[in-house]
Amino acid sequence: MRVFYYTFGCKANQYDTERMRQELDARGARSVEEIESAELCVLNTCTVTNAADADARRMVRRVRRLNPDARIVVAGCSAALRAPEYASMEGVSAVVPGHDPIAVATASAGRDGSTRLVQIGDLRSLDRIDLEPVGGTLLRRRHAGTRGWLKIQDGCDRKCAFCATRLARGASRSRDPSAVVAEAHLLAEHHPEIVLTGVHIGHYGRDLAASMSLGQLVNRLLDAVPDVRFRLGSVEATEICDELVGRLEDSGGRLAPHLHMPLQSGADAVLRRMRRWHTREEYRVRVLEIAKRVPILGLGADVITGFPGESGADHLETCTLIDELPFTYLHVFPFSPRTGTVADELARERPVPQRIAGERSRDLRERVRVKGEAHAAAREGTPARVVVESASSGLTGDYMRVGVGADSSQRVGQLATGVLRMSPEGLYIQALTDEASAVAS
Repeated sequence: MRVFYYTFGCKANQYDTERMRQELDARGARSVEEIESAELCVLNTCTVTNAADADARRMVRRVRRLNPDARIVVAGCSAALRAPEYASMEGVSAVVPGHDPIAVATASAGRDGSTRLVQIGDLRSLDRIDLEPVGGTLLRRRHAGTRGWLKIQDGCDRKCAFCATRLARGASRSRDPSAVVAEAHLLAEHHPEIVLTGVHIGHYGRDLAASMSLGQLVNRLLDAVPDVRFRLGSVEATEICDELVGRLEDSGGRLAPHLHMPLQSGADAVLRRMRRWHTREEYRVRVLEIAKRVPILGLGADVITGFPGESGADHLETCTLIDELPFTYLHVFPFSPRTGTVADELARERPVPQRIAGERSRDLRERVRVKGEAHAAAREGTPARVVVESASSGLTGDYMRVGVGADSSQRVGQLATGVLRMSPEGLYIQALTDEASAVAS
């Protein structure tokens, strides 16, 4: 059976799609890259905003238009919250409310069950989404990706006012550390870098019988899987323990010197309405502490502009915080309401015009663009360790995409070292040298 996959949203969703792909491949399926040639289309949806739900519905209609004979299975976060809506759409054969790859594989089977060539695990009836398994069969590789994703936990116990993802994914569940290490070994056979991802990885291990922190898990991975670079996915500033900072500082780049720490706003009044658990000052102090210990650091954050009730003074507070801290990039989003969240109610009471939210977003993007350029300029003449992602580009530990030489085609999918130089086109890495720890993609 020929299967087309389409993923909306975050790295956790991308990881989940790879698990779905692996389950279906084990049962005789084959991935295709065009909708028109598929017998089955698996759509893994996102529900971070109402617009994300609308994008998924448009994709269903597009598949139906381009390939009316294909069966469509809709899964993921949006499916978890809006299953009846998708089930009623023309062309949808099945809806899986969540990300369970075995449930997707079972739902994808033809009427005669012909796609189920190998039975892997048992399908359970999921009464609640937070019972969805987070482990199961180990992922072996990321299809068509130089870097590998490794999901270490799922779900979230926080209750941010703007977030619907926690409603779709349920409570925080951590994977057993032995399973995480075993999967890392498999991924290391194909990927020179492994990104630890999840929905709230800073809470990793809190629900395990033998409690373990994210820092302890990272130490275990660095010891057990020596031939790759690890990178942390998004993690909250207040949940980065000293043990993790120590590995960023002293691992020789094996834990990439890069942190993505959601900020959302630099104004305490807005943070309170968002139901965030940290203050502006707590975030500021922790970032400066980390930056002092890790001087070459890629630093990113998520910021929402135009959150209900955000004043001009609130925006200015966010601007001054961003100016002070050593950000190298930001993901900036104008506020978009999500049905069923507290923020949706706030938006009706204290709306901020979209025009103003957009202007504030452009302001922040320009500020961080200047900071990113300054960081890149400061890196000229310094050594760097890169994952060669293509014949023309590589990714540094501090999360900069840089040019690579014409002789790099033989190094795609490897770790290499060199010296960063500046050209009119931007940074590039000179005199690449293969590393003993490099692995084939």
